[in-house]
Amino acid sequence: MSQQIFLIRHGETEWSRSGQHTGGTDISLTAHGRTQAELLGRALLGKTFSAWTSPLSRAQETCRLSGVEHAQVDDRLTEWNYGIFESRTTLDIRKEIPNWSVWGSPITGGETLEQVAARARLVLEHVTAATNGDIALFAHGHILRILAACWIGLPPIAARHLALDTATISMLGYERETRVIKHWNLAPPA
Repeated sequence: MSQQIFLIRHGETEWSRSGQHTGGTDISLTAHGRTQAELLGRALLGKTFSAWTSPLSRAQETCRLSGVEHAQVDDRLTEWNYGIFESRTTLDIRKEIPNWSVWGSPITGGETLEQVAARARLVLEHVTAATNGDIALFAHGHILRILAACWIGLPPIAARHLALDTATISMLGYERETRVIKHWNLAPPA
């Protein structure tokens, strides 16, 4: 099999810079984030793929600024719903709940890790069935990390080991018939 899936995390926002959990809050890119998105476009130049994007503006803006004009919006690519922890940093949350982690603690008013993984699996099923060619997914840090873990058959909790910076490109693919991570967390050259 030769199909590849490009995972593209949106550029910097004020909250990604500060470490605040940003699920469904619709925050725009910073000026630096817009520059990052344009650099992603240079790295993607000449590549042909079908594209999908999260409905949130930071992902759609990254997609557009990187030169991808025709991306389908897929609500399942929305970032993790962090519930009552939305807009808060892990350090801030740990003042009230010692040892709190998005990966292993209850997410009051939000989604469980398994619910996010179920969405990720549905995205993978949908996009791989929709085209035989390469795919680009413009989305967010946690959903993309979980999607990658699901791609290679690991439990979603394994995604905690896959750090993903803003404005990076990762690639999923195959080694013969085995699903693999071919590249991870690559920043485009400046």
